[in-house]
Amino acid sequence: MRIGILGGTGPAGSALAARLASVGYDVVIGSRSKYRAMEARDSQVEKWPDLAPRLGFGDNAAAADCEIVVIATPWDGAATTAQENEDALAGKVVVSMANALVRVGHEFQPLVPPRGSVAAHVQAAVPRCRVVAAFHHLPATELGHIGEPIDSDVLICGDDPDAVRVISEMVMKIPGCRPLDSGELSNATAIEAFTAVLLQLNVRYKTRVAPKLTGIKRDPRAAQVTSQS
Repeated sequence: MRIGILGGTGPAGSALAARLASVGYDVVIGSRSKYRAMEARDSQVEKWPDLAPRLGFGDNAAAADCEIVVIATPWDGAATTAQENEDALAGKVVVSMANALVRVGHEFQPLVPPRGSVAAHVQAAVPRCRVVAAFHHLPATELGHIGEPIDSDVLICGDDPDAVRVISEMVMKIPGCRPLDSGELSNATAIEAFTAVLLQLNVRYKTRVAPKLTGIKRDPRAAQVTSQS
């Protein structure tokens, strides 16, 4: 299975590409410019030479040609980028990971995009694909330290249960991460907005926090098997 990262040259997108390649996926880093994508790919391979066979690069069209696609652009370009590749994305699982935020003084504040969330805006722009919201709260720095586990839950929501299951299986391959099915795509509004709280905690306590929820006893793998039966 190949995973394409649209707009994957930023810190979060390139770190996610490296992390997914490290757990066995073939990944294509995409960008408007394939040369920027090549630079991002080469930067990761310089740090992690063993990833060279699994990390590729190309323009966004090349990334959109993969079986699963992640949109890692800034939030205000996510829907436009998806729409530019609408035909290639038709029928595919598309992950929205952007958060609509603004910094006002010393505070981070969530914005309300069209349709209520970035993920819902992407789904409206490319209605033939299956949008899943995920990866919003993973710190880019820790994501890029592929030799270390990430102690974090990953909140996942979407209207297509099979699409949510596919991304949950992907998350389970990342050491330390636990996927949590967080309901329908409408819940992306709260998930995206909560990122502002996490960033504020980072600033106040000079750290990088990630969510870890208590009280969920069942193994997510068992829950998925039950839902399939």
